Amino acid sequence: MSRTVFNQAQLEMLDLMSFVNSPEALSELKQVISDHFAHEMQAEIDRLWEEGKLTEEKVEGFRHLHERTPYK
Repeated sequence: MSRTVFNQAQLEMLDLMSFVNSPEALSELKQVISDHFAHEMQAEIDRLWEEGKLTEEKVEGFRHLHERTPYK
């Protein structure tokens, strides 16, 4: 059986979980984490837009993009 080794971020999250004592607290923590990653994603999108790597044409192209795995 292999052993799981946690990195520092995972260990910090485990420590934080000791303060989660209700379903509401867990829901709130999940929302905070989700908001953090949404903020990071928006910052990256803004950076790509400002650099001209993301344009209105590319965004419009995503509407018609189909990259599903073909199943036989």
